[in-house]
Amino acid sequence: MSVQLLIFLVLAAVGVASAAMVVTRRNPVHSALYLVVTFFTVAAVYVLLHAEFLAAVQVLVYAGGIMVLFLFVILLVEGPSEAAKRRARPVHVATSAALVAVTTGLVAWHVLGASPSSAADKAPLAAGGGNLETVAMALFRHYLLPFEVVSILLLVALVGAVVLARSKV
Repeated sequence: MSVQLLIFLVLAAVGVASAAMVVTRRNPVHSALYLVVTFFTVAAVYVLLHAEFLAAVQVLVYAGGIMVLFLFVILLVEGPSEAAKRRARPVHVATSAALVAVTTGLVAWHVLGASPSSAADKAPLAAGGGNLETVAMALFRHYLLPFEVVSILLLVALVGAVVLARSKV
């Protein structure tokens, strides 16, 4: 067993365990902290895949910025009542079962070789300037409009959060 595979298996185990802790903890702040651990393990897997730019973005944007917004919302919004939690439980169980089935199917599809992934697919990435240039070209050529729309939506959400926070004070 190679060292890289061993590192991946450890990261995968930590990531899956922390993701499970996100959805099983009763305290939402604890769930958010476990989500940070999950984000860091995903970033470490990106490093193993030689996608250092994506790892840096994962840490800066998700583990940093998005988690601050999550914690802000958690601390400002009241949780649902116990009756509402009991009514929603069957829906949560059914959704979880469906997601597990889809994930299992995708993993099986990949393991059985239906997914086209080889060293030949990675050669154009290295020859074309590497990970950062490839991501930048795709983002600013093909996805410029969605990128700008998301930035406007985030700005509107930030302004709305500030307005809501000020009205409670």
